[in-house]
Amino acid sequence: MLMRVDPFGELDRLARQAFGAASGTWSRPAPLPMDAYRHRDTYVVEFDLPGVAAEAVELTVERNVLTVKAERRPTTADEVQMQISERPLGVFSRQVFLGEGLDTDHIQADYHDGVLTLRIPVAEKAKPRSIAISTGSDQQAVEA
Repeated sequence: MLMRVDPFGELDRLARQAFGAASGTWSRPAPLPMDAYRHRDTYVVEFDLPGVAAEAVELTVERNVLTVKAERRPTTADEVQMQISERPLGVFSRQVFLGEGLDTDHIQADYHDGVLTLRIPVAEKAKPRSIAISTGSDQQAVEA
């Protein structure tokens, strides 16, 4: 597996959902829900960011740690009297630890319909390759 998830971050996410999201007592940014899968030689990571403008999304990679930050701002004017407010506002964040076998220099990002999709290619050095085995005068190629 070329990507790993922080188990303590997952526990924090669950606790935040159960206790902190409604009360607003958490000072750390709320996490972003995501899906991640491998399709051939590319890892695809999708983050749900409904109601977030593309300009409010920040994406960085430092030392194989991918960080996504987004901010959802209020859409109502100051003079409105809110009756129900269940949609979380503020800063949302998620970090994904990328394995050494991924090419972080060629990450592609696309944002459409509130979904941020990242495509992270597997590095050439991490792809399977054939190695020639010498048996005297002839050589055979064997998958490694």
